[in-house]
Amino acid sequence: MPNIILHQNGQVFQQEVSANSNLVVLAGIKKFPHLKYGCGMGKCTKCMVKVVSGGEKLPEPNWKENKMLGDKLSEGFRLACQLYITDDLEIRQE
Repeated sequence: MPNIILHQNGQVFQQEVSANSNLVVLAGIKKFPHLKYGCGMGKCTKCMVKVVSGGEKLPEPNWKENKMLGDKLSEGFRLACQLYITDDLEIRQE
């Protein structure tokens, strides 16, 4: 099971999640409660996170991430709602 580390407002949350989980879906059902999110459809960017480590195991950004994040992708930002987690991941969300 992948281990997720979330840095948020000076706090660190760590949790294992099932393989192929989506963090926004887990947040919606209170199984990953600290993640901030909005629409869950790649339209609002409220779930934007900066990948600290593990990004090399993530799939390439999809068209929604390209449209909504643009140049921020090259800085390591991703939309959590568009990611299905298969490996350990460390992220930051402020």
